[in-house]
Amino acid sequence: MHAVVATVVSAVAAKDKPVDQDTNIVAGWTAFWIFLLLIAAVVVIGFALTRSLRTAARAKDAGVYGDEPVDDAPESAEE
Repeated sequence: MHAVVATVVSAVAAKDKPVDQDTNIVAGWTAFWIFLLLIAAVVVIGFALTRSLRTAARAKDAGVYGDEPVDDAPESAEE
């Protein structure tokens, strides 16, 4: 609770201070490119995970992990 009060008090006190433009640091183009590369990395990892899960599901259906193999052929109703 003390940290919340200290944060609020320092935020209110800092509101009245003028901002020096020389120390006003903003993210630049380098940060933008890093952000885009991180997004691309998440996409690649997502595709790899999906592919790996599909491979594991096919292996499970084939009985590799000790399960009964799944028969994909539809059973005909014989009477």
